Amino acid sequence: MLEDRKISFVGPGTMAEAMVHGLIERGGVPAAQMTLSGPRPGRLERLAENYAAKTTTDNHQAVKGADVVVLSVKPQSLPDVLKELRGAIDPKALVLSIVAGARLGTLTTGLKHAAIVRAMPNTPAQVGEGITVWTATPQAKDDQRQQAAAILGALGQEVFVEQEDYLDMATALSGTGPAYVYLFMEAMVDAGVHLGFPRRIAEQLVVQTIKGSVAYYEHSPRHMARLRNEVTSPGGTSAAALYYLEKAGFRTALSRAIWAAYERSAALGRGRAVGDVDDEPQADL
Repeated sequence: MLEDRKISFVGPGTMAEAMVHGLIERGGVPAAQMTLSGPRPGRLERLAENYAAKTTTDNHQAVKGADVVVLSVKPQSLPDVLKELRGAIDPKALVLSIVAGARLGTLTTGLKHAAIVRAMPNTPAQVGEGITVWTATPQAKDDQRQQAAAILGALGQEVFVEQEDYLDMATALSGTGPAYVYLFMEAMVDAGVHLGFPRRIAEQLVVQTIKGSVAYYEHSPRHMARLRNEVTSPGGTSAAALYYLEKAGFRTALSRAIWAAYERSAALGRGRAVGDVDDEPQADL
């Protein structure tokens, strides 16, 4: 699907780099077919050295003749980029946006372009272990949707949804999800140090416990409650720990955190001022 397609990235940040790397390593796309544009020459030089992709500081030049244009800029930069590129993209091209909170209506109106895919990847995409939820406008043709799936599949798993509202939900659950996991891991490591472990050993125990737990679930996919019960003996250490977590409102706190992220993503989509936003729901683009 992508062997002879020219792919241009407007915004050369972390996630764009992950996509370039994934397309080269796992998608079989030659670096010569990809162009990255952005305002920082130093960043572009490093990307050109690392991947042999084309680079430019001229967004118009980057999208000229492109079959796929990936919008990977910061949300606060999007209004200016939309104005700059309005009418400049080939009507037959596909636009794939990974800009947090940017709704399809905003993108189609701002670019004066019909065939658009909106996607929400997460940071594990940088090592090919991401999960991306995406949707598309009705004008995106079947072959363009297949191209989008191929590009996003180079980052890990991809899930297509019909309803755009699922993108805000995905932002809160999987897009921001790695932050919850890292905070949980950090708290476990700190607890291990408090118990008396050297930090390096505590980190090793926690990381392998997380990896092993996920691997065991994938090997024996059962309801997570059943797996939890397997390690919870009556009156045992797990029962004591879980009782305290439930009493402290662990589930409620996590649920409220995810809901807060969802509300923030929805607020971005409604066009709230960037100054009203304390943080962004996805990693540095």
